[in-house]
This record gives sequence, structure tokens and C-alpha cells, in this order.
Amino acid sequence: MIRAIRGFLDARGSLEVETPALVRSPGVDVHLDAIEAGGGYLATSPEYHMKRLLADGSGPIHQLGKAWRAGEVGAWHEPEFSMLEWYVPGADDAALMDETEALVRHAAAALDVSLGDGAPFDRITYREAFDRHAGFDPTTAERRRYGMLLRASGTRAPKQASDADLEDLVIALVVQRELGKDRPVFVTDWPASRAALARVRPGRDADGAVSAARFELYWRGAELCNGYHELTDASEQRARIERDNAARIELGKDPYPVDEDFLGALERGLPDCAGNALGLDRLLMVLTGADDIGDVRTFRVAL
Repeated sequence: MIRAIRGFLDARGSLEVETPALVRSPGVDVHLDAIEAGGGYLATSPEYHMKRLLADGSGPIHQLGKAWRAGEVGAWHEPEFSMLEWYVPGADDAALMDETEALVRHAAAALDVSLGDGAPFDRITYREAFDRHAGFDPTTAERRRYGMLLRASGTRAPKQASDADLEDLVIALVVQRELGKDRPVFVTDWPASRAALARVRPGRDADGAVSAARFELYWRGAELCNGYHELTDASEQRARIERDNAARIELGKDPYPVDEDFLGALERGLPDCAGNALGLDRLLMVLTGADDIGDVRTFRVAL
């Protein structure tokens, strides 16, 4: 599968690059915790370093390698996992969804795996996904709707859970399980509050509300990738990092160092581009019908 993916990207003129595994800043994400090592952190993603290369004129690039995240253990998770991350200058999120679908089809063909009837992958917005599988619009729903739905699914939410926490639980325990049962589906137009490193813009929903230019691909209930039409505004990115660090502190977590080299790259000028991070272990799981990540890895990580 990896050989097929490398060939696919090479044919499209993408340059394979290598970035450090040990970093000063693992990025700032409220819900991702890094593993400390050697006075720094193991990289949760190569994104910051790859964007520094893009700002210096690399052109289209990709990296296949390891990433690390603390506390992620289960049938679909390992603290160390294999990731493909790639960037395409001049592309937006719609164009990168097209390329992602072509890449997944190429990987499936290499393993002689059928993708069903050959119809294009479905595309629905975040709000449409909630409406179909939770029965309400998350932008207008009252808090009690989340609690009722979680209880019906056999989960009791913690009393101290925030509205965002409840929404995350509904995504993971109700909505996600129903996504991509018949064919892979892209979930687009995430809430602006979940933009992370994506730009925001008027969305595709009927009211045109502002949303993140972000997509995730789901298949057989598994999240496979997370892609953005990348934010290029350094001041906005700094504000988001500061906001996320403040949220980490509020949750009792340590804040992470701000990567000034990354922000400096945005200030120099990140080209208009789209990027995607695809979990290779999970892709292989859904392509082979495996139920546990250990079935597609030579070794389980022992931590």
C-alpha cells in the first residue's frame, strides 16, 4: 500500500521530505497530548516543519512517517502510528478531496480491494451529518438534546462536561459510527470553532454560515484523514494558538511552547495551499477489514 501511495504522489510531482521526530513544540491542540522526550516532544504531526518548507518554496511535498500521541490506545489507536501528510500549493479543500479520493482508490486497487459500485465518495457538511445521524442541528441544539442522545446510546456524560465536550461525545459515539457504511464519505464545513489550522469562510449549508475549510474522510465508521484549505494569516494563527493554550490551562493541562519558527514561516508567506493528514494504519484496516490496529502492524507499541 505504501509503495502504491509513493508512486501516486511521485507521479503528481510531489517531493518526499523528512522532518524531525523530536521537536520543541508539538503544536497546540486542546485535545491532543504529546509524549515528552529528550527535553522536547515527539511530533504529533509534521505539519509545522512542512509548512516552513512550503514557505521557503518547496512546492508540493509529502511525508510518510511516524507520529506520536499520548494516551491513545485502543482498537483504532496506538501512541505511535504511521501517517501520510501532504500539501498541494494552489489547491483548496475541494480539490484536495478529489486528490484524496483518487489516492485511496489507487491504494485499494494495489491491494485488489473493491470500493463497491464505483460511485464517487459522498460529501456532506458537518451539520448535515448531525441532522442525519443525531436528528438535530448542532448550531442551534439545546444542551439537553446532547444528554438525551448520549443516554439513549448507553453513555452518561460527566456533569462537568462543557457543551463542546458533549458535542465531541456525540460525534464519537453516535454520528461517526454511522458514517461511510456504504461508501467513504467526506464531512466538510466544520464549525469555525474547530478550524484549528484551516481558514474560515461562508459555508455550503443553506444559510451560508461561516465555517472552517476543513474536511475529514470516514469509512466504515472510522476517521481516516483531516484536511484543510490552510490558514496563511500569521496573526490569526497566533491568536488561535494562544486561545488553545488558554483552553488547555483551563482543563488542567500544561500549555505547549509556541513555535515561533512556524509563525515566522507564515509571516514570510505560506503559499495558498491545501494539506491533508491520513492515518495509514487505519486506511489499511478498512481496506483489509481488520478490526484491530494490531492486525495491520508488525509490532504493537508497548508503553
